[in-house]
Amino acid sequence: MAGVETIERLRNYLRELSPQARSLLIGEFERSLLRGDEASGIDLVLQELRRIVRDQRENAPRIGHCARLFFKPIEPYIVDDRADHGHPGRVARCSLEMLWTWLRRDLLPEQAKALADGINEALLAGDEPKAQHMMRAFQDKAAAAIGAVLAESANDDKIRRRVTAQIGTPRPIDDATTLKCVLAGRRALDMLAAHLPLRISNLAGGELDEYKALIEKTSARDGELFLYALLAVMNRLAAPWQIIRFGVRAAGSDTAARVAESHYGVTVTIALAELERMVAELREDLRSGAGVAVGALLKTIHDAARGLRTELDLPVDSTWGRALAAQRAQIAEMLRAEIESAPGRMRRLLRARPSSEIRANSALDADEVAEIEALIGFVGNCRSFASELAINEMTQRTFSEIQQYLDSGTRALLDGLRHAGDIDRSFRQSQVDAAVRFCAKVFGADYAALLTKAAEVAGAAERKAKAG
Repeated sequence: MAGVETIERLRNYLRELSPQARSLLIGEFERSLLRGDEASGIDLVLQELRRIVRDQRENAPRIGHCARLFFKPIEPYIVDDRADHGHPGRVARCSLEMLWTWLRRDLLPEQAKALADGINEALLAGDEPKAQHMMRAFQDKAAAAIGAVLAESANDDKIRRRVTAQIGTPRPIDDATTLKCVLAGRRALDMLAAHLPLRISNLAGGELDEYKALIEKTSARDGELFLYALLAVMNRLAAPWQIIRFGVRAAGSDTAARVAESHYGVTVTIALAELERMVAELREDLRSGAGVAVGALLKTIHDAARGLRTELDLPVDSTWGRALAAQRAQIAEMLRAEIESAPGRMRRLLRARPSSEIRANSALDADEVAEIEALIGFVGNCRSFASELAINEMTQRTFSEIQQYLDSGTRALLDGLRHAGDIDRSFRQSQVDAAVRFCAKVFGADYAALLTKAAEVAGAAERKAKAG
């Protein structure tokens, strides 16, 4: 459990930071990741930062302290996604409150009330071990009660409909099954987690065989734990899509049909579900305009799509092949509008204007400049992943348009600054400053420094002409 506790401490630390500090961290870590720097845990920190920003943006409900203690063993199997999006063996974070309500209201009402009172009393007395002991006993009761209800509902449609309505989540039976299996097998899963490093940078060679043996040992006595043992390893992977390598190794082949026949065929379903989750996350980040580490998320999506395509022989007409093709098509469609809007938005901002259109002492909107700067950087990032994400032609065309406009348009901006008067000088200066920032994204820091020097010369020429 050391890994889970470390992640929880990291999460609490990041939540205590100011929004400005989190924004700076996101930007710095994203740049490091896109440069390909080798630094342990960058992707983990970015993932947690993205989730915190998203929770705050959506005002996500927080469950109480007692519920958080109860769900602690479930934390490695919680996914930040819509509750109706199927993830084998995982529960959506937004479903936890409904599951806790079901336990307290319908399944174990008297025990849950006694637990809450007892834990509050123990914590007020500073007796943390007693609170933990009480929670473990309640978790055992909950696992047994959930198992009994699921067994009854499996053979009785009336009971199944009642339980489904009581739980209330979009995937009630799946959620209850995950809760039961993880609670009942938490000691075996804890032992597995204790043998895993906090982060597995590359699942290959001897490590692949070692972790495969651990998974099989953990599930030897209880076959239901196989899926959760797989997920426990996936949670430690720097590249979660690499979980498919278990399937390839078990099948002794990269042929999709052979992998699907093996016990580890579920690994491909897990990887595809995670890819779909990331694509949905990208869509929400693009819609929000909040700049939540989109470049790093694009890289993660790109790597997952490439890994699935290169490490598996996926026929185009297979179920998995069609699912992957659908995700790539969705990515291309959602990125199209963002990518193709960049040149027009930049041109409108930098357009050379007659003095009659400029208000005295006005300037470009700083937020809009920052937004377009980020958009240009986004287009540049897309170029690195264009081929795998099926956006190669549109990305190259758009970036070329941006380059050509900046290469030719900055001359007009410098001329405007050189001949500016008291009324329009601040506005024209702000246009040149914006062009410098955009050029830094497109041509690099050296080019932007030259443009800055040229702007200083143009401003000096204007002041000299006025003094003369």
